[in-house]
Amino acid sequence: MNDLIGELERFQPWNEQEERDRLLLLRLLRTDETVFSRENDAYHMTASAWVVSPDRTQVLMAYHNIYRSWSWLGGHADGERDLLAVAVREVREESGVRTVRPVSKEPFSLESLTVDGHEKRGRYVSSHLHLNVTYLLEADPEEQVVSKIDENSAVSWFPLQKAVEMSSEPWFRERIYQKLNAKLLAR
Repeated sequence: MNDLIGELERFQPWNEQEERDRLLLLRLLRTDETVFSRENDAYHMTASAWVVSPDRTQVLMAYHNIYRSWSWLGGHADGERDLLAVAVREVREESGVRTVRPVSKEPFSLESLTVDGHEKRGRYVSSHLHLNVTYLLEADPEEQVVSKIDENSAVSWFPLQKAVEMSSEPWFRERIYQKLNAKLLAR
């Protein structure tokens, strides 16, 4: 956990949202040992990936079954404290892409994400927060993609702006995906 705290202390926020969420993540990481487990039903750590093509013109997205929206890839830490490893694992599981590599080992973005109550595998999950660390990853758009049927119904590459437009979640489009593209283009 100390490695992640150090990474978040060094993280340079892009905007006020990232700074406020960085402070929240640091506070909870320092005070709650259950933060890496879904057993904490109020909030827990997750890792997401903004997966881009080597030429930085495309983004890999999945059509998420619960949210009924195109979205980034990622998932729960489930006890794992290496969130970069979680992001890479989730990309492989959710897209079938085998060759994926970090553009950087440092976090690319930070978010505190609200999750509405929903059914998952026949069981109700209460509304909660995902304390999310996003990593910038790279993969080859020519590699075959495969849906993970219990989580998504499609996986596809989109041009940067089209990836934003494909999301049916306004807050993600305007506050997260636009930001990720802006940060990518500023690199």
